[in-house]
Amino acid sequence: MSDENTPEVVELAPGLAAALAPVEEKNDRRPRRGPDPLAGLRSWSPRTRLGRMVLSGKILTYEQALNTGLPIREVEIIDALLPDLTDDVLGVNMIQRMTDSGRRVRFNVLCVVGNSDGYVGLSICKGKEVSSTIRKAIDKAKLNLIPVMRGNGSWESSEGPANSVPFKVTGRSGSTRITLMPAPSGKGLVIGDYGRRVLTLAGVTDVWSRSAGQTRTTINFAKATFNALIELNKTRITDGDRERLHITQGRTFQ
Repeated sequence: MSDENTPEVVELAPGLAAALAPVEEKNDRRPRRGPDPLAGLRSWSPRTRLGRMVLSGKILTYEQALNTGLPIREVEIIDALLPDLTDDVLGVNMIQRMTDSGRRVRFNVLCVVGNSDGYVGLSICKGKEVSSTIRKAIDKAKLNLIPVMRGNGSWESSEGPANSVPFKVTGRSGSTRITLMPAPSGKGLVIGDYGRRVLTLAGVTDVWSRSAGQTRTTINFAKATFNALIELNKTRITDGDRERLHITQGRTFQ
């Protein structure tokens, strides 16, 4: 028999494949909490060149999207290429301002997203309603994703997966300064709560830290930790040091 009439199977990105897959009927009638994360992909109409390439199956991974050099301006691209992202709302602050017409109330939301394997993003958004502002902060954090450089920089570390930072690095936000230092495997995250939540979603499991300044400020503490991860990517490293420190950048398993 001829294969001329056989339809061609197009491989899709993991998020698109999950969104377009047939829905299995379940006996559990409990209502879903929150919006369906895949609903936007089912009705997605790309507006950029990169989005059309993802929808057509030409780009299947986030790394391929970065290699194109095209800007990522649609959050659906992130949902299609990295469907396993987890979001964490670090803080919701109410801002009150007195105007001529009365008291004006707005909300300030700090959110972080990550896949716990080399990608993390952080954003701050303001809005009139909490739910819509949280949704906007999550989408903005997805568009601010950065690859996280990990390595075994501690002299106590042995050969194995890179779970710490490769060398000492400092991040700053306002008066808050956070210094991340390599730690051996099993030490854990020796850092404040908000920095720990950022590093957990980034895929860093062992680190020493030192802080200075007004560290009780939630936004500055989280941003300083995030800026320290950005500083790692700005450092020039030789191939020999990469091999010696077992440095990886981005996802370990694709």
